Amino acid sequence: MRQAGLVAGAAALALVAAGAITYAVAGDEGSSDAVPVADSADAGFARDMAVHHQQAVEMSYVVRDRTDDEEVRRLAYDIAQTQANQRGMLLGWLDLWELPKVSMDPPMTWMGMGDDASGEDGALMPGMATDAEMERLGSLSGKRAEVFYLQLMTDHHKGGVHMAQACVRACEVGAEKRLARTMVEGQESEIALMAGMLEERGAAARP
Repeated sequence: MRQAGLVAGAAALALVAAGAITYAVAGDEGSSDAVPVADSADAGFARDMAVHHQQAVEMSYVVRDRTDDEEVRRLAYDIAQTQANQRGMLLGWLDLWELPKVSMDPPMTWMGMGDDASGEDGALMPGMATDAEMERLGSLSGKRAEVFYLQLMTDHHKGGVHMAQACVRACEVGAEKRLARTMVEGQESEIALMAGMLEERGAAARP
């Protein structure tokens, strides 16, 4: 219950804090950027990445309760705060465009993947953890929790980078394309950081 409250609280704060930024950034683009339609890459990316980011936030709050290691806790906090804020911006854009936050189409249809988007073992999208993996993370502690979190988050970031790169190519709203580039740069940097953290713990990213 406490963990769910923390996740919900962080998401709510991010939405409030990102609101002014969302409208200011979108407005800065001027009238040259037309409002996207529901099946556009811009809308699809906003919807799918919001879901993708939410799981990263949840994983990060889980591991912060499962380890005392300050390096991992600091990384988890940074990821949770960054992705909650970005999620707030994406949902804010959908509100601004008056578009639904959910779609009847399969995830990543806007990328041309559709029914092929599901990750391994029933994960909603590539890189996302399964329900079983989330349950396992919550059952571990100490070094084992740290290693599993770093492995899960590495996979998660790789899936997120792939999606953000697709937005850079296909999205039309300038502010959203810039956000996607920021995601690619930030998550690729964190993938490299996590590789070093895994090596320090005698482990490696999953093949």
